[in-house]
Amino acid sequence: MYLFIFALLLVVFQYVNSKNILEDYKMKLDKKEAKFEKYADTINNLRDRVLALSEFSIEESEPALSYFEALGYRVDDLIPMIKEELYELNSVKADEHPLIPYPSLSGGKMLIDSIRILNHKWVITNFSDGKYWGELFLKYEIGDDKKVTFTRVESFIYPVY
Repeated sequence: MYLFIFALLLVVFQYVNSKNILEDYKMKLDKKEAKFEKYADTINNLRDRVLALSEFSIEESEPALSYFEALGYRVDDLIPMIKEELYELNSVKADEHPLIPYPSLSGGKMLIDSIRILNHKWVITNFSDGKYWGELFLKYEIGDDKKVTFTRVESFIYPVY
């Protein structure tokens, strides 16, 4: 009789313990699924944002790439060359940058920080002297000697508040 009661208590204990373990696993699984949904939404939002940002980029503009390819340029070499030409203007020995129309107000030199080539004709950059910063809208052309010339179309500097 004691053996039967002991066996019954053991079975009840195993059943309750297994039920608790299963409920715990189910709760953990629900939490993981909720996190997965949250991360999936975040990933989808980031994909949408990347798609929106790539609209104005030469890497995603088939007509701009085709324009350069029709002229016989290798686009993989051309895009870094254009950026390098702009960055080289930062090292000009003059007090002022050749493309940035604003003098440095903090004692340094206005330098181009980042560049985005929009298409086969336009570039947008931002510049800074460490304290003040602004943006440039440039037109560029590639000559027969593969020399890139830049023309400032528009520029502005952000006011400091």
